[in-house]
Amino acid sequence: MPELPDILAYLAALGQRVPGARLDGIRVQGPFVVRSVTPPLTEAHGRPVRSLERLGKRIVIGLTDELFVVIHLMIAGRLRWLDPGAKIPRKYGLAAFDFSTGTLLLTEAGARRRASIHLVQGRPALAEHDRGGIDVLATTPDTFRAALTAENHTLKRALTDPRFLSGIGNAYSDEILHAAKLSPLRQTKQLDDAEWQRLHEATLSVLERWIDELNQETNGGKKFPEKVTAFRDGMAVHGRYRHPCPVCGSPVQRIAYAENEVNYCATCQTGGKLLADRAWSRLLKSDWPKTVEELEQSVAIRREQP
Repeated sequence: MPELPDILAYLAALGQRVPGARLDGIRVQGPFVVRSVTPPLTEAHGRPVRSLERLGKRIVIGLTDELFVVIHLMIAGRLRWLDPGAKIPRKYGLAAFDFSTGTLLLTEAGARRRASIHLVQGRPALAEHDRGGIDVLATTPDTFRAALTAENHTLKRALTDPRFLSGIGNAYSDEILHAAKLSPLRQTKQLDDAEWQRLHEATLSVLERWIDELNQETNGGKKFPEKVTAFRDGMAVHGRYRHPCPVCGSPVQRIAYAENEVNYCATCQTGGKLLADRAWSRLLKSDWPKTVEELEQSVAIRREQP
């Protein structure tokens, strides 16, 4: 799922292309991508672009008369910038926004269609799409801690809950927790002052690093982002299951659940303890390895067996 650094990269690129341009029309191919009824999409046609905003993981294109196009990419939605009037791909294409300067194409890979478009009128209607999370880049240590301790959850859940923080998802939360040397399953109300300071600093440093990386990739938005992905070279743990941790060399571990997973280094984050994967730990029960050493021993034994 595109997260805060990715959304900012898209906005920087759009900022080079659409402010002041006219939105001539919106072509829709995906039958369920438009999730609003009033006002109709035709109300947006022919209006100039007045603003570009981020609302959590949503991209907001502001038009005249306080009309706002709200685009939520969800997990597999992506944006492409093409020549004016470009065709919508039959397989992955959902919609095309035809500006006077070019066409913004909304695509989504996979069979499930979750990306969405809303057209809303007025700031109060736009605010209904705000999940309430604070802008993490503008937080102080105190406001950061207050947001994450409003309810007691695991650090992984708290960092990715849009009610608490705006724009962080599965990928960057893994990187943040690794940088902070904290277990993803620690409860927010278990952390001491030093750990909260470390987590806040790690959150800012990880996000700022990747915002800068993506800014360099796109030359400040002059090049439209083409490879928006949750799995990037240079990430420490996310998407790097069984690869060596760049800090200690131990194999990166994971917990798979639903359609997500948690990636972590047991040596750096959990004192060498393996966190129980629900499926495998239930299956193996007492045979489930509890430490990295036990895991490595079990792998070595399996390799020696004929």
